[in-house]
Amino acid sequence: MTLTTTMRDRYRTSAVETMSPGRLLVALYDRLVLDLHRASAAILAHDHAGSHEALVHAQAIVAELHDCLDTATWAPAKGLADLYRYLDSRLVRANLAKDAGIVDECLRIVEPLRAAWAEAAGAAPGGPAA
Repeated sequence: MTLTTTMRDRYRTSAVETMSPGRLLVALYDRLVLDLHRASAAILAHDHAGSHEALVHAQAIVAELHDCLDTATWAPAKGLADLYRYLDSRLVRANLAKDAGIVDECLRIVEPLRAAWAEAAGAAPGGPAA
C-alpha cells in the first residue's frame, strides 16, 4: 500500500465518520444505485464476475439499510423493511439468473427512494449529498 493510498483511505474513513445520519443514508443509496448500474452493465457484457461482485455489494447495502430501521419508533419502517426484503430477494434472483431486467426493476424502486431521502437530508437531487 502506498502513502497516497493510505492517505486516501484515511480521508474516506474520516469523511464517512463525520457525515450526518441523513448524508450517510444518501451516500449508501448513491452507492446502491452505482452498484445496480454496474451490475446491469456487467450482465449485458456477460461479465459474470463483475455482475456478481456488484450485486453482492448491493445486497450488503440493502441489508445494512434494513438492519438500521427502527420499527418500534418509526411507523413507516415496517413498510421499508418489507421493501428491503423484497429488493434483497430480487437481487439474489438477478444474480442467479444474470437478469439485467430484474436489476432494472430494482433501480426503478431504489432511484425514487434515493431522491426522496436526498431531499429530506437537504442533498442535491441526482448526485452525492452536499
